[in-house]
Formats: sequence, C-alpha cells, structure tokens
Amino acid sequence: MTELIEKGYFELYVDDLYSILQIRQEVFVVEQDCAYLDADGLDQKARHIFIKKDNTKEILAYARILNPGTVYKNHVAIGRVLVSASYREKGLGRQIMLSAIEYCQYNYKEDIKISAQTYLNDFYESLGFKAIMGDYLEDGIPHRAMILKNNK
Repeated sequence: MTELIEKGYFELYVDDLYSILQIRQEVFVVEQDCAYLDADGLDQKARHIFIKKDNTKEILAYARILNPGTVYKNHVAIGRVLVSASYREKGLGRQIMLSAIEYCQYNYKEDIKISAQTYLNDFYESLGFKAIMGDYLEDGIPHRAMILKNNK
C-alpha cells in the first residue's frame, strides 16, 4: 500500500524532508550523473506532493509545485518530478503527475509549465502537455518547455 501526501515546506516532517532531498539526489545527481545544486532555495516556497510506502519513510514518487511568479512569471510550475528506480513502470509517475495537475488546476487559474526531460516527451504529451519550443540543455540534459492549459 502507498500513501499520497501534499504539504507545504513548513508542514513537512523533518524525516519527510530528508527523504525528499535524498531521493532527489539519488535520481537527479547520482543516477543521471548531473552535478547541480538541488537545494535551490525554492523548496521553502513550494507545495510538495509525494507517494510514500505505507508505514515507512521511503518515498516512491515526488513532484514539486511552485506558484506563478516563482519560476515562471505567468505560469504555475511543476518540477523535480521523479519515481524511485525500483518502482518505475508501475504507474506512479502518472499518479504523481495527475495529483500535481489536479492540485494546480484547483488552486490556480494560470496554465502549468514544465521543463521536461526530452526523453519523457510522450509521457507528458499523454497528460495533455504541449511543447512550446524546441529542445535545450538544462544541467547538461536535453529538456523541452511544455504547457498544459488550465481550463478554469
């Protein structure tokens, strides 16, 4: 069994924050061999959505939501989307993104913008995102800016 959690930074338990930072480092820094500053000062302004394995500290999937004006002037942002390596291909990526999208569409009138790793283009398109520009490098990894219209 799993548990879906959505909290602001100051609502997070210390163990949850530690687990979030740990899984983000495992996926983005170690697995993807990408040296970048994950602690970017935006976590304090974010909503954190994550799926935990019941009765454990283990985070299986995660996404971060940032208000309009924080990263993009006129868009809410979803970023740092990940699924733990041992739990991929089980639908958790879709589950975490659908939860993040639902949160954004309920709480904001602005469209959602993401900076998606290019190899995940088909996945994000299946959720309704549309590319708004060609590929670019972000931290040495090909990315694509994509938008999901908010029909509010």
